Amino acid sequence: MSDSFSFGASVDPLDLDIGLSFEEQTHLHNLRSSWGIIADLSFGDLILYIPSPDLPGDFVVAGQVRPSTSQTLYPQDLIGEVVSSKVIPLVAESMLTGRFMSGLRDLGELPEPVPSTAVPVRITSDKIIGIMSMISVEDAGRRPGQLEHTYQQLSRSLAEMVAEGSFPFDVEIQLIDDAPRVGDGVLVFDAEGNITFASPNAVSVLHKTGIHFAAVGLNIQEIGLGSGAFSGALKNHFPVMEECESKGDTYVLAQCIPILKSGQVQSGFMLLRDVTELRRRDRLLLNKDAAIREVHHRVKNNLQTISSLLRLQGRRLTDKGAKSALREAERRIRSIAVVHEILSRDSSTQVPFDEIIHTLVRITTESAVGDRKIKIRVLGDAGGIPSNIATPLAVAVAELLQNAVEHAFLGDDESASASGNIELQLSNAGEQLTLTVSDDGTGLNPEFDLDTTATLGLSLVRDLVRGQLNGDLKLSSNNGTVATISVPLTIQH
Repeated sequence: MSDSFSFGASVDPLDLDIGLSFEEQTHLHNLRSSWGIIADLSFGDLILYIPSPDLPGDFVVAGQVRPSTSQTLYPQDLIGEVVSSKVIPLVAESMLTGRFMSGLRDLGELPEPVPSTAVPVRITSDKIIGIMSMISVEDAGRRPGQLEHTYQQLSRSLAEMVAEGSFPFDVEIQLIDDAPRVGDGVLVFDAEGNITFASPNAVSVLHKTGIHFAAVGLNIQEIGLGSGAFSGALKNHFPVMEECESKGDTYVLAQCIPILKSGQVQSGFMLLRDVTELRRRDRLLLNKDAAIREVHHRVKNNLQTISSLLRLQGRRLTDKGAKSALREAERRIRSIAVVHEILSRDSSTQVPFDEIIHTLVRITTESAVGDRKIKIRVLGDAGGIPSNIATPLAVAVAELLQNAVEHAFLGDDESASASGNIELQLSNAGEQLTLTVSDDGTGLNPEFDLDTTATLGLSLVRDLVRGQLNGDLKLSSNNGTVATISVPLTIQH
């Protein structure tokens, strides 16, 4: 585009102060979200021009969309460019007169000028808020026929709705990933719902649903497919989408789009997409998800059974050392069961670790023996973490909490009652999770060395954090003991 320069691609031109109201800006935003169907039907590129806020008479490219049914004439990104009105006289004249302006446009890159139509964009009948330029090459790899002629007529009708202010539709249309496109299949009908055209792909979709008779000449209601979307679109005057299931477990997504003029339905068209394979994969994923959750549920139940057996066995022992060992083993198994309990409800790759933390705090508080009055406070937010990190991290946190409860507040007489505070701070920075367990107890022995400690609990925490989680564990004394775990939040293998 000669005689043009960039305004700044990082700035959305619609956010500039060009004298548009919020309603008008919203209308242009909605146009950019919905106009892909016009590009597909016209087999051409669409460019949205708005008046330049700094250079009177010039225009800023505020939107651009390429067709999925044909090649593009603009492989480069134009949004943000300021274009002189001399380069786009059809756009300038349409802005001035408020009429459709058609002619030839010289793009420079092509040997011959290409057809171009400038369409005024309105939200009310008395104000033009932009110009939609439609550019296409008539022989761009397509042999003109009934399909091309019908699609061009539909694109012209939608363009007239843009000029009238009735497109985009004044409703919030739900955008879904598998929504039908023009290339999937098109049925065109008149105001009474009589089908006047069926694209080859639409005929194929109808055949898959068991409709083998000719659709042209029949009413939408007679073929049955998409009749609900048709009724809703004609009644409400905006697009309606429905999913239809036919014999043989065939699923079709139908979107009915009315053509309006002066608020009345003149005709319309229906986009059809066969989504049978997508739904089959959805069912497989749902079955797989259910199976995974069932496995976690059974693992949780088995762990709880083992925990109960250890607890029963511990009650029969008289040796204090053996009873303590079984009690610690039972507590560690309960910590692992907590993770599987959460995964049995939601088997996604991200686990809400805050929920695990609060359960671990409850387990630790319940395990405190004697007359100790120990308070555990949780600060911060751990957020979601990868599910395969959750189990070793839960065990490590449980060990640190239990170690603080059992050893931080004992004086010389270990049987004496004690009280104190434990604080668990959580910080999720997106790529790294930091957990700090601190207490106001007696602190570490000056000769303590984490790398050589023989304490089972701390050795287990050290090996889990450094070995399985590729993280870092630090212990220090600061008016008590401070243990800090830093773990990268990347999927561990």
